[in-house]
Amino acid sequence: MDLICKTVIFFLLVSLSLGTDGELAPNFLTMAGPLPSELAERLGLQEQVLPKEQQGAAVAEAQGYPCQPDLVASELPRYFSRLRALGVTHYKLLLPWARVLPKGNTTDVDGAQVGCYRQLLEALAAAELRAVLVLHQGRVPGAVAVLASGRRARAFSELFVEYADFSFRAFGDLVDVWLSFSDLPEVLQSLPYTEPQERVRALAAAHEGFYTMLHEQVSPAGKESRVFQYDSQTFCDSIKWQLLHAVSVKLPLYSMFASFMALAPTLEILTSIYYISSETNTLQENPDAVLAPRSSYQAVWEMFAEQSESERDSFLQDVFPSGFLWGISTGAFNIEGAWAEDGKGESIWDQFGHGGHVHMNQTADVACDSYYKTSYDIYLLKGLRPQLYKFSVSWSRIFPAGTNHTINSKGVDYYNRLIDRLLDSNIEPMVTLFHWDLPQALQALGGWQNESIIDAFVSYADFCFSTFGDRVKLWVTFHEPWVISYAGYGTGEHPPGITDPGAASYKVAHTILKAHAKVWHLYNDKYRSQQRGKVGLVLNSDWAEPKTPSSSEDVRASERYLQFMLGWFAHPIFVNGDYPDILKAQIQEVNQQCPMTIAQLPVFTEEEKTLVKGTADFFGLSHYTSRLVSAGTNGTCTPGYESIGNFSLHVDPSWPQAASSWIHVVPWGLRRLLKFVSQEYTGSKIPIYIAGNGVPTGDTGDLLNDTLRVDYFRQYIDEALKAVKLDAVDVRSYIARSLLDGFEGPVGYSLKFGLHHVNFEDSNRPRTPKASAYFYSGVIEKNGFPSQGLGRSSAPVVFDRPVPSKLPNLPASEVPSKAKIVWQKFSSQTAFERDMYFYGTFPEDFTWGVSSSSYQIEGGWDADGKGPSIWDNFTHVPGNVNNNDTGDIACDSYNRVEEDIYMLKALGVKNYRFSVSWPRIFPTGRNSSINSHGVAYYNRLIDGLIANNITPIVTLYHWDLPQTLQDIGGWENDEIIDLFDSFADFCFQMFGDRVKFWITFNEPNIISWLGYGEGLFPPNVKDPGNAPYRVAHILLKAHARVYHTYDDKYRASQGGVISMCLFISWAEPKTPSDPRDIEAADRYLQFLVGWFAHPIYKNGDYPEVMKWKVGNRSELQNLPSSRLPVLTAEEQEYIRGTADVFCFNTYSSKIVSHSTTRLSPFSYNYDQEISVTVDSSWPSSALPDHRPVAWGMRRLLNWIKEEYGNPPIYIIENGVGAKTTSDVDDNARIFYFKTYIDEALKAYKVDGVNLKGYNAWSLMDNFEWVDGYEPRFGLHQIDFDNPNRPRTPKRSAVYYAEIIRNNGIPLPKEDEFLYGEFPENFSWSVATAAYQIEGGWRADGKGLSIWDKYAHTPLRIGKDATGDVACDSYHRIEEDVEMLKSLKVSHYRFSVSWSRVLPDGTTRYINEKGLNYYERLIDALLAANIVPQVTLYHWDLPQALQDVGGWENDTIVQRFKEYAEVLFQRLGDKVKFWITLNEPYNTAYLGYGTGTAAPGVSVRPGRAPYVVGHNLIKAHAEAWHLYNETYRAKQGGLISITINSDWAEPRNPHSQEDIEAARRFMQFLLGWFAHPIFKNGDYSEVMKRRILERSLAQGLNESRLPEFTESEKQRIKGTYDYFGLNHYTSVLTYNMNYPKNVKSYDSDRGVATVTDRSWLGSGSLWLKVTPFGFRKILRWIKEEYNNPPIYVTENGVSERGAFEFNDTWRMHYYRSYINEALKAIVLDGVDIRGYTAWTLMDNLEWAVGYEEKFGLYHVNFSDPALPRRPRASAKYYSQIINCNGFPDPAMGPHPCLEQEPEDPTPGAADRVNFLGLDLTSQRAEIALYVLFALSAVGALGLALFAYKYGKLSKRSHKKSHIELSSKM
Repeated sequence: MDLICKTVIFFLLVSLSLGTDGELAPNFLTMAGPLPSELAERLGLQEQVLPKEQQGAAVAEAQGYPCQPDLVASELPRYFSRLRALGVTHYKLLLPWARVLPKGNTTDVDGAQVGCYRQLLEALAAAELRAVLVLHQGRVPGAVAVLASGRRARAFSELFVEYADFSFRAFGDLVDVWLSFSDLPEVLQSLPYTEPQERVRALAAAHEGFYTMLHEQVSPAGKESRVFQYDSQTFCDSIKWQLLHAVSVKLPLYSMFASFMALAPTLEILTSIYYISSETNTLQENPDAVLAPRSSYQAVWEMFAEQSESERDSFLQDVFPSGFLWGISTGAFNIEGAWAEDGKGESIWDQFGHGGHVHMNQTADVACDSYYKTSYDIYLLKGLRPQLYKFSVSWSRIFPAGTNHTINSKGVDYYNRLIDRLLDSNIEPMVTLFHWDLPQALQALGGWQNESIIDAFVSYADFCFSTFGDRVKLWVTFHEPWVISYAGYGTGEHPPGITDPGAASYKVAHTILKAHAKVWHLYNDKYRSQQRGKVGLVLNSDWAEPKTPSSSEDVRASERYLQFMLGWFAHPIFVNGDYPDILKAQIQEVNQQCPMTIAQLPVFTEEEKTLVKGTADFFGLSHYTSRLVSAGTNGTCTPGYESIGNFSLHVDPSWPQAASSWIHVVPWGLRRLLKFVSQEYTGSKIPIYIAGNGVPTGDTGDLLNDTLRVDYFRQYIDEALKAVKLDAVDVRSYIARSLLDGFEGPVGYSLKFGLHHVNFEDSNRPRTPKASAYFYSGVIEKNGFPSQGLGRSSAPVVFDRPVPSKLPNLPASEVPSKAKIVWQKFSSQTAFERDMYFYGTFPEDFTWGVSSSSYQIEGGWDADGKGPSIWDNFTHVPGNVNNNDTGDIACDSYNRVEEDIYMLKALGVKNYRFSVSWPRIFPTGRNSSINSHGVAYYNRLIDGLIANNITPIVTLYHWDLPQTLQDIGGWENDEIIDLFDSFADFCFQMFGDRVKFWITFNEPNIISWLGYGEGLFPPNVKDPGNAPYRVAHILLKAHARVYHTYDDKYRASQGGVISMCLFISWAEPKTPSDPRDIEAADRYLQFLVGWFAHPIYKNGDYPEVMKWKVGNRSELQNLPSSRLPVLTAEEQEYIRGTADVFCFNTYSSKIVSHSTTRLSPFSYNYDQEISVTVDSSWPSSALPDHRPVAWGMRRLLNWIKEEYGNPPIYIIENGVGAKTTSDVDDNARIFYFKTYIDEALKAYKVDGVNLKGYNAWSLMDNFEWVDGYEPRFGLHQIDFDNPNRPRTPKRSAVYYAEIIRNNGIPLPKEDEFLYGEFPENFSWSVATAAYQIEGGWRADGKGLSIWDKYAHTPLRIGKDATGDVACDSYHRIEEDVEMLKSLKVSHYRFSVSWSRVLPDGTTRYINEKGLNYYERLIDALLAANIVPQVTLYHWDLPQALQDVGGWENDTIVQRFKEYAEVLFQRLGDKVKFWITLNEPYNTAYLGYGTGTAAPGVSVRPGRAPYVVGHNLIKAHAEAWHLYNETYRAKQGGLISITINSDWAEPRNPHSQEDIEAARRFMQFLLGWFAHPIFKNGDYSEVMKRRILERSLAQGLNESRLPEFTESEKQRIKGTYDYFGLNHYTSVLTYNMNYPKNVKSYDSDRGVATVTDRSWLGSGSLWLKVTPFGFRKILRWIKEEYNNPPIYVTENGVSERGAFEFNDTWRMHYYRSYINEALKAIVLDGVDIRGYTAWTLMDNLEWAVGYEEKFGLYHVNFSDPALPRRPRASAKYYSQIINCNGFPDPAMGPHPCLEQEPEDPTPGAADRVNFLGLDLTSQRAEIALYVLFALSAVGALGLALFAYKYGKLSKRSHKKSHIELSSKM
């Protein structure tokens, strides 16, 4: 029954003593009383002791009525004082109804008793004890029973209320807690009613009346009183009595409970865990009391206070509940950088940093550069594999001014991109709206002290919900608002730096709470139903322990600290909408004690309380450390956090100190805090998210092996686990701080919270996982700390794997093989056809991977019983390896399985190819010695791969033979076949349940040649003519044996595939038209690949050409038999078909030609009779024979397809090395993968190659054999100088991860072709320039120009060309106009030769004949309805003016103006479109800087270009004003300038430094002239600042860049009618720091450029085909210069070589570039008015002469008649003009489309099939003639060959070195 009773009490405690908020009553009591029996007896109070039968465990409570006035004053004060010192707060008294009111009602009052009790109550008050008064205990007085029965009876409830009312008035000012009844069974039994239910109702009515009376009479008077009906014991007794009675009379139990539950609104139960014994005055647990704490803090404190240290610190080995969320966090201002990029507004942290308030004046301007490194951060997250990523949105990046009046779309794009990438990686975003970085514009209005910010925050939140809420389901309104209030507005340590802890701090918190509430309601009302997300906030809190546990003051101070820190925000939201009583009371008390108001706590209105209360769907908790708290010293009236709270903070000196002074490692505080939060705020209704926990390390010492952080996480996470498992706290997530080291506020970068190290000294901001990242990743994977005894999982393996299928039997290869069609198909490709980039994706089951090998990465060369390998012995001999490097440690992968798997997870690979070290498994090479440690290592690796859905591809032999086996002959001993089979059998047996893809040998051709031929590799056998063949023979048989072992014993149960992996370089014939070179290339491949592949994939035997060549040469060498061993028929049958797939490694290509090689010495190399070279124009790499030649990949794949029947093909290794110790920004490797993978894609999509997988080499930098660690092939950089071998992802890793994610190279959306038309009246034009086409250099009085002189100066122009005649357009107006008419252009842009009109450059003499030429040209144009566009100056300055300084002499400004006026006067009535200057940049920079253009000045590169540019700008402005003021009104034309510019892309788009370099490039090139004219009349700030800084650093007193006067600025600004743009190509830019003493434009700009290897080339080295850049530069001009009207005045592409009519590359160029212009108009709103193609016809291309041809018309300069012939591109351009764009073919044939060349894709135009070849019609015609010629010569050639061969075979051949294609 006791158990039942206590269960009922517990139920009632929870259900009835919870407030309306669902929270436990916060004020619990520590109580004593009544008097001890001994004292009661001494005072003569024996008659008050309860009868024996009524005495229970709480007998002391009922003893005595101590109302003896003469003893009270002397005895009781000392007794009460002792109780108070013990921590007692309340004292219980029993008021005797019968003695106070002897007749039962107020008609008779005993005044003496009333006075005695008042004296007693006053004594309690004097001792600071509060009174708990029980109105009645036990049987009702007889007088009351009489009054309540009989005919004239009064209701019992009425009598009790009358008694209670009297008591309230008599004692109410001295009583704190009122109890109506005690000992309920006695009360109920003594009531004068017969029915039990009637007694219960009477008792209930009495209590209800009592309760109402109290609230009506006492509470309104201001006295805070509390009302209880029963204490716990008497209530329990009552329950027992009622239950027994119900059973005896068979009443339904629910009716009994109903009677009590009806009292719920008024009923409270007085309980306590601890009770001061009246007998001993000691704190004891009351065994009969219900265990419910009187305050959450006290409960938690007491719950853990008695824990022993060992119990407290014990480690719980368990896992978190399923569905637990693991996360990692960052904050926007900590990591993003890009502080002013793309329109972001300034935040308070930006201003704070720029104001010098941060350690070492550091700023967050770049931080981790995460704004540009989304892919990098996602990469790291994929390695960690959390379920949550908590990040914050930068308010000022979205709303630069803080309000929705300005929305920054680029900032929105950044977060959209981040969110999408997270979801794509199965990581849920948890988005914080405010993480401290307030827009400075709002701070200027008062920030969080101004309540108007609430509306701004709601508006910002509304935007975020509406924009991101479809994908974001977890929102945090505020992150750690305590920090904002305390540090930002209290101490001023954080921005905005306000120091006002007494007022501003509380005001800000008040505003934040209301802002949070409004945002929560916004989401709740507007978004929750559709988005179904959660909104909460993250509150930070330390745990507080009393400094002196026995001190009640310190306990109360600890609770006060928690309420000031956590309750300040949590209580209003999670409890009652208001601040905690403790906080309010403390502030009130402080203000009362001090002469002035110290703290101003705002007051919530009732409406605001309702608004705030309950506004969180989860409780986000941020916790780092704990504090010891002691009570403060009252009386300090200086505003401060501690003084206001009246507490002092301390730490235990034994607690470990972190790098930050405020963090000590106190793990157990987290568990206690979680329990407190659960009990005080959340209960079981609201989940807790641990949203911030971590520890900083300093910026010195070992930054990567952060064992302190690992220990911190282990302990703190385990404490969270205890809270969940042992304390039943509802914790749903754990979020570690932080993903990255970042900007940590006032301490800058000196504290590091990151799990990934960021090198802030490196502009690339490389990120390297620390030990803590690997540890945390493991915790996430295991969901906690599972028991160590679980062992390996036996779960079935489920992943994609190749399906084994029997390959077809193939006949022997012909000589040359049928695969020669590959050369016939591809070797005649043009560069355009060959290099055209292809977009597409691979099939869904395509497998992406990365590779490594055991010796290269594992290290542990002699660890745990591993035996030595041949590479161990080899590397330990000095001189064998570069730098004497060894693989003893290598990447230490043997000890770093978790690190390696982390990288693989980050990459997102589907497979990982690694090799098993034979001597690690069998130290002696034999199965008699099995090393269990080695087996365990591979099991651990394989299990880790399987757990992460990564397929292991396992190589059995990757060159590291056990040395013991080499000692018996190695691969030259047949015995090794059985030993290798034994090793393989063991591996199949041990690992085959999980490994489904096996490779027997890696590159057996390399083993054979480099190990046993050249002897470069161990075992260093130098026998080039015999040993390679013997070894290969054994390798083939060993492979076949192992294959059959797998096939016979394991395949049925394991279902895997097995193959060999060959090394192959593509062989390109030196002369594709020479059959001997074709045969030589085929022979090279047969000796290299067919050596092993032919026996396996064809007929079981070596290639015929190999047998033929080696056999014949052996005979010529007088050997009795061939040096190539013979495979018996039985062996052939055994070997044939022993592969399920075709695996190979490839890196580069070779150029191969036939060669007659020497017979001595014997050599596998010479046996091939070939010569191998490379093209010097191919890019270089770390290894001389590893030049990137991407197109070789496609051809090689096609060759394998043709030669081996298109088997399933896997590329197992492909990559490139760099010779550097650090290449995290490995641009060249990205180019390599970008082009090689694309060629593989072409082979798969276009050619039908059965390609199944691609693996990059390699996972990480490693030991590269004899080259040691010098060449770096890794996707991850390894620091080999660091014993921890840290692994840093390179940019190529991030790039490759993107390739994998996209499953190939899909066409970017922005590159999709847009069909549509240009605006009506769009101008279509074509351009030329006077010097380039006119000729007539001295005709009709023309003066000399600077280009005349330059061209006649030796070594200035390519092939000594000149413009003396050029295209002779001076004499061919009619021909030129006919070409223009044929093109259907509406405009024609040409330039006037200044020296043809004004021979000496001045108006002293006008050459009428020269002027007449232009008049006639203009008339002819107008007659053809073509609008002339006239350029005044296109570089050909009169030499006479150059003789007086040219553009360096400012008098030229006037000369130019005069020249312009002549043309305006004479031609202006017919010319309505003027261009003042063409490409002033080239005039200034090339003409006067580098000297590579006329006039060839290069002696003042740091000064002259700027002076020239200055004068050019002023000259333009004067000409514009002249036209504007004098001629515009009459002539009505347009006049402006044409500026040339490439588009600049950052080399690394993820680097802010490279992005800034790109911007600088644009401002120094295009902006040099555009900024003054189209913006403000002056140079850009970046130009002025950089040139000034460098000038001053060089010892100059002023900038080398001239300055404009204010009047000049006004005159220059706005001197345009349109923006003339010449654009051809794009570049990749990066920062380049020149020595400070270098004075030049280039050094001032500080930018270097490269081009992307995947971009199509042209006839000009500088011109790469980059259509995307055209749209970007057009959009940039729109945004930079306020969308001026743009005329594209030049755009085109060059070629070199002989004339080809079908210039598909040029058609492709125009199609793609013009389409980008259409996109700029339609999609970007750029105001483009016209487009001009460069150029009408081939002409003098300045310094390169006539070698580069841009013309739509070909000009034959070798023919004196200079005939012009249209290329196919001319007709194509005219078609675009005719259609005014690109009609959509989906709409059907458009009338504008005539029969035109097809879409200019490679090989699409004018093709015919000739002898199975796809050729142009012209090439087919040529081929036909060649075929006839070859047939005629064939017989003669055959006869001559036979004769010569007979003679030559008798001679000894000269020795020549032939290089084998090898990895080395």
